[in-house]
Amino acid sequence: MDRRLLSIDSQTVEKILRFYGFKLSRQKGDHQQLLGFVKGRKSRVTVLAKQKHFAPKTIKSMIQQSNLSEQQWIDYISK
Repeated sequence: MDRRLLSIDSQTVEKILRFYGFKLSRQKGDHQQLLGFVKGRKSRVTVLAKQKHFAPKTIKSMIQQSNLSEQQWIDYISK
């Protein structure tokens, strides 16, 4: 996993997902679920709001849930 992904916070994750067309589906407490369509498939990503750092496995899980490539996340961060 790229080092740039290890330092992202929940606001950055939400910005990345919104850039690719995800919208807030529902929220319960600090857990937000964003819903989007990627490659013709519905994707739902759960993000813990107000989180400053995520564990590497959590980031990897959010990338998989989003059906976006790791490179797409890195491209957004590098802008």
